Amino acid sequence: MARLNGISDQDAGLGAKLAFYFTKRRFKQMTGRESPTMLEPLRMYAHLPRLLRAYGRLEQAEAKLDVLTPRQRALAELKSATVARCEFCIDLGSQISRGLGITDEELLAMSDHRNAACFSDVDKLILDYAAAITRTPVEVSDELFDALREHFDTAQLVGLTHIITLGNLRARFNLALGLGSSGLSAGNVCALPDTHHA
Repeated sequence: MARLNGISDQDAGLGAKLAFYFTKRRFKQMTGRESPTMLEPLRMYAHLPRLLRAYGRLEQAEAKLDVLTPRQRALAELKSATVARCEFCIDLGSQISRGLGITDEELLAMSDHRNAACFSDVDKLILDYAAAITRTPVEVSDELFDALREHFDTAQLVGLTHIITLGNLRARFNLALGLGSSGLSAGNVCALPDTHHA
């Protein structure tokens, strides 16, 4: 149950109404679905219109990053969500990932990715990195970073780090405000909250 009430469609200013409209449309494109709670984080940000605009610009810029494959981005974002245990992010991320070709087997194996044969060595490095960044305290070892360097250039490493840390921002914002599942994976397999890296 959300701890605060978000801004409703009727109480939203023009900027928030536009953000709601375009975000709903984007989520529908990415997931093929709509749900009553899919805009809850934005409804919270709408209490601060300037912050909503700035956050929207950040999300738009992140969406245009093309230094990683869609699969790599999906794995990084979803692993961050599972380690943080954000229901909203796990639900939304699972549905988006499914649309990008992540299988149900991979979604279910994400919580124990080290022992999963369905992930490549590079997949496992991305998942390890996302888990290491999302843990509190952050625990990225030199060994892990050196292993990542063998597969990714500097721009890709900056992009990967940003994607994971933006996932952390989303997850911690949602968790603190009590925002639950987005409902966009209803009836489908979802990744499980991570218990190995908490």
